[in-house]
Amino acid sequence: MAKAIWNGVVIAESDNCEVVEGNQYFPPDSIKQEYFRNSDTHTTCGWKGVASYYTLEVEGELNKDAAWYYPSPLPAAQNIEGYIAFWRGVKVEV
Repeated sequence: MAKAIWNGVVIAESDNCEVVEGNQYFPPDSIKQEYFRNSDTHTTCGWKGVASYYTLEVEGELNKDAAWYYPSPLPAAQNIEGYIAFWRGVKVEV
């Protein structure tokens, strides 16, 4: 069971993650929505497409753009459509 932890709180956990480029991508239904805030940030990957971001809020602390996902990935990355990955201090345990 993979877990994503930030600020001492488990914000996502699943045994159905997809691993891409060393990152655990968590299924959309495995995140704890109350900690996720939509962000206006977007980046582009040449083979995955346009990524959208979430800012995390746990116990009043913000971690800007610490989670990303591909809402409409390119064909090579269809397996991670809507799945969420983490960085910026979020600890992922496998």
